[in-house]
Amino acid sequence: MATTLAAAPSERTNLGPMLIIGLLFFIFGFVTWLNGPLITFVKLAFNLDDVNAFLVPMAFYLSYFFLALPSSAVLRRTGMKKGMALGLFVMAIGATLFGQFTTMRMYPGALTGLFVIGAGLSLLQTASNPYISILGPIDSAAQRIAFMGICNKLAGAIAPFAFGALVLSGISTFGQQVESAPTPEAREALLNAFAGKVHLPYMVMAGLLVLLAIWIARSSLPEIKPAGANSERAIGHRDGSIFSFPHLWLGVLCLFLYVGVEVMAGDAIGTYGASFHLPLEQTRFFTSFTLGAMLLGYVAGLLLIPRFISQQRYLAVSAVLGVLFTLGAFATSGYSSVLFVAALGFANAMMWPAIFPLAIKGLGSHTERGSALLIMGIAGGAVVPQLFVHLKQHIDFQLAFALLMVPCYLYILYYGLVGHRAGQASGA
Repeated sequence: MATTLAAAPSERTNLGPMLIIGLLFFIFGFVTWLNGPLITFVKLAFNLDDVNAFLVPMAFYLSYFFLALPSSAVLRRTGMKKGMALGLFVMAIGATLFGQFTTMRMYPGALTGLFVIGAGLSLLQTASNPYISILGPIDSAAQRIAFMGICNKLAGAIAPFAFGALVLSGISTFGQQVESAPTPEAREALLNAFAGKVHLPYMVMAGLLVLLAIWIARSSLPEIKPAGANSERAIGHRDGSIFSFPHLWLGVLCLFLYVGVEVMAGDAIGTYGASFHLPLEQTRFFTSFTLGAMLLGYVAGLLLIPRFISQQRYLAVSAVLGVLFTLGAFATSGYSSVLFVAALGFANAMMWPAIFPLAIKGLGSHTERGSALLIMGIAGGAVVPQLFVHLKQHIDFQLAFALLMVPCYLYILYYGLVGHRAGQASGA
């Protein structure tokens, strides 16, 4: 039976739980960062334009908006450990649905599968992010989340290559094969065979998720009561409702915009590169470049936070880098511009690790609900890329990219400098 802790364990005792949660973050990363190559895949398999292909991240990330609050209610009943296991089971169901419907070339069904995968991840994220934030001192939470981020983005960097090898091999000539098919029946046969390539990988993924869920449920992962481990409160709000914490609500918007720019730099980079007429054989791997830059950013964060710089100050520095790299992408073209977009991964790396603990700091009994509201902010990954693909139909795609990204980074800069202190004591 898992031990229930009223407060966070000491730094000495949390290594085992950190490794287990790190494994979960590896799973998050692998599944989440498949969306980039999936956009390329569905464009071909279902013969879609950019707007409809970008329904992939929209269906995936909107699940967080609709299911984060229900997830927090589920976690109050199950506890964090059982909730994480349940989230893995839900992901397995979604992987099965996606593999099956994609093989049948039923795009609404495939999107439903992605939504269900996102639902499972919503449950996992609602549990694991506050868990790792309060597993030790809240002021060093960004360092622990950075370790989780390394696990996440390492998996994300691997995912496009694994998906490319199993599913997207020969993609550069596939479009020509479809166009030159002698009959409609031959064309459909080619598309059916291409779509069917995802079936086995996703069935294997579903089986592994089920096994991992069973292992998590039976593991020695301790339970932590967030209310007891995060009880520091702002002056004047000791008995207030969740609406009396402005730093939380400003943080929800900040995380919404952050996930939007992260998905733009990661999942949309292939479409961005294709707009320069770069070959598909190369653009399908661009997501890995962004995630490689994020890995470097996490290593920098681990070394610097909190020994040399606070998590809120690092967040502000990261936002400034985001503006500079975005302007660099706008001012250049071709591979140089793509490299600036990939460099945004470095700027984005420590944003989530900083925003999440700053936003839940001092929420006490509201920690679970505040965490769920922040997880709802992941819906930014659905909204911002959709704005991009619609906007680039009317103006230059580089200008559209810059007009969306720069304001997002400026707000993140505001939160790192000022917004995270709203309503809190000056010494908090």
